[in-house]
Amino acid sequence: MSISVGKIMGVKIRLHYTWFIIFVFITWTLASFYMPDQYPGLTYEVYWITGFISSVILFSSVLFHELFHTYFALKKGIPVPSITLFLFGGVTQIAEEPQDPDFELKMAFAGPASSFFLSFIFGLAWLLALQLNLPPIITAPLNYGWLINALLGAFNLIPAFPMDGGRILRAAIWKLKKDLIVATRIASNAGGAIAYLFIFFGLFLILFGGLILGFWFILIGWFIKSGAEASLNQTIISQALSDVKISDIMTKEVHVISPNEFISDAVENYFYKYKHGGFPVAEDGNLLGMITIQDIRKVNKERWKELQVKDVMTSSEKLIKSQPEEPVASAFIKLSNHNIGRLPVVKDGKLVGIITRSDIIRAVRVKTELAGKR
Repeated sequence: MSISVGKIMGVKIRLHYTWFIIFVFITWTLASFYMPDQYPGLTYEVYWITGFISSVILFSSVLFHELFHTYFALKKGIPVPSITLFLFGGVTQIAEEPQDPDFELKMAFAGPASSFFLSFIFGLAWLLALQLNLPPIITAPLNYGWLINALLGAFNLIPAFPMDGGRILRAAIWKLKKDLIVATRIASNAGGAIAYLFIFFGLFLILFGGLILGFWFILIGWFIKSGAEASLNQTIISQALSDVKISDIMTKEVHVISPNEFISDAVENYFYKYKHGGFPVAEDGNLLGMITIQDIRKVNKERWKELQVKDVMTSSEKLIKSQPEEPVASAFIKLSNHNIGRLPVVKDGKLVGIITRSDIIRAVRVKTELAGKR
């Protein structure tokens, strides 16, 4: 669950709902503890202003970090649908895996390098502000800015895949072993080991009185572990399907619902009969939208005989779609990034098929099983 707040370099910037929670929490922590400890004797209002400005600096720095990754991806011609800021910072959704270790190395190092660059800029500004004898409401956020960016840069260099340091490690192993999956597996195992260290250290802190800090270490460890596993699976699937096109495995005989069908008839004749979670809505071969069980559940059952499919469907303009000549790996990434179960396949505005998670999983299973038979 996230909201779009604009675009930079043509890439959507999104805020996950957890971002609002962590922004308030960090502002409160800075205003109530950090700033009073570092700058005693100031007023309540000044502490909250400096805390708020420092939180803005933190998340702006995280966004700047992610934009550096984005810049390198776009320069290479790799699409970047969005950047999402959330509980643990930010994540750049890149539409495909890097195709060579040298590029992976450059793109991974770009993030920490951007943080160290910001740390240098904030440090110079802080020193200048001190020389000019400016008030703490200015010097305090600048001091926090150089410190937090130095920490962000250093933290992201930890070799825990899928963090930047882990991707640098993967690139080095990939270059040495000439095998992306082997490199990803080793980097993921390293990430998992570091994740457990974070978790155990967090438990240790909790046992000895550091409840909040220990809780954060456990959360970060869990995030690294789950991210490493998900990234490994995504890499295995992407490599297994690297030479398979969507047209090779998509379902071509698609059950299509008319936009003028009443919802009650659509439920009876399609959802009950074929047991799919969603169906394309088309007319004369043109894709108009998609209707899912979730769309229907939003409508009061008493109105099923009044409303038509076109009244509740998701229109074609809002759908995530694929082309038949795209690689299946691209469809898999779209399904994962947008947390959806199916993609309509369109050519020249005409619906030519549909591809689902089940289609991709089946193709991966066949490819991996047959790979061992050669």
